[in-house]
Amino acid sequence: MLAYRLLKPQQPPELQDIPKPSPQSGQLLIKVGGCGLCHTDIAIMGKTKAQLDAWHANSPPFTLGHEIAGWVEQIGSGVVGFRTGEPVAVVPLWGSCGRCAPCRSGNEHICQHMAGEFGAGLGFDGGLAEYIVVPARFAVHMGELDPVLAAPLTDAGLTTYTAIKPALPMLIPGSTAVVIGIGGLGLLAVQFLRNLCAARVIAVDSNEAHLKLAQEHGADNMLRSDGTTAEQIRDITSGAGATFVLDCVGAEATLKTGVAALASQGRLTLVGAAQGTTPFGLHTMPPSAQLSTSFNGGTTNLLEVLELARLKRIQVIEECYPLSRVVEAYKDLEAGKLKGRAVCIPPGASASAQ
Repeated sequence: MLAYRLLKPQQPPELQDIPKPSPQSGQLLIKVGGCGLCHTDIAIMGKTKAQLDAWHANSPPFTLGHEIAGWVEQIGSGVVGFRTGEPVAVVPLWGSCGRCAPCRSGNEHICQHMAGEFGAGLGFDGGLAEYIVVPARFAVHMGELDPVLAAPLTDAGLTTYTAIKPALPMLIPGSTAVVIGIGGLGLLAVQFLRNLCAARVIAVDSNEAHLKLAQEHGADNMLRSDGTTAEQIRDITSGAGATFVLDCVGAEATLKTGVAALASQGRLTLVGAAQGTTPFGLHTMPPSAQLSTSFNGGTTNLLEVLELARLKRIQVIEECYPLSRVVEAYKDLEAGKLKGRAVCIPPGASASAQ
């Protein structure tokens, strides 16, 4: 089968013809219908061996790609609850124990014994291939949802939904939610907020085209990101500030804006990975404000995200590439040419996308 593999640290991955895998006990073989691309993949390509060893379970070679959906091809021994041919989506992180309280509640992403950020395409063979072997407990049913639409929801959708969900009780009529960074994550965040709460939704970005997309998908106000953004948010909210800020960028400038715009008792959640920091102290934050981080999500939240997609409450904007053009797709992602999420489609998965 065809697979896009990282063979050695800090060397360009290669498309290779490798043997089709077989599922072992407790595993599923999944025929990949779509695999989304992510900036995390690009970061992995640039890591040294020491960095990969510290971050992941296995060093290269392995197949890239962690946003995966497809169909059950073969069922390993001991696996129940799945049928051959049914559509499934895959939770990206596989480092959870399956036994602690968070894991038992479907929140495997905050496993008490998580040893590292590893999983599909993150140390284990991922979804940029025709087939992938997956531990059955990390596959979830998705009804008849198109795998091309579902694939980006396993990370971009799951990450933003998991970050927003704890803030929903705060987002009552008269409150305000701000999304900073309207890329693949931020656009989904705008849609989740519009469908799940009664708050005013403000989209912030430096790109006018991104702001137009946010408006089309439910944002009430669109603001260009600059030194006056926090002041503009306070003007819109009659001085109160934002009840909830979701930072999908994570740079020092965006964190500074988020804190400056935050209301008393507000909550700022960081999902962007730009490595920025912000001072945290009794007199540097609004009174009783909260700062939190959020990373991916578990099976329970993924099921809820997929249900929203099935009901057409959220729309994934995807740009499809055949797997043979995966190098071009990553270049477009890195150059910022994409409106939404890039999804690679293996040979035979969808003839119309080839």
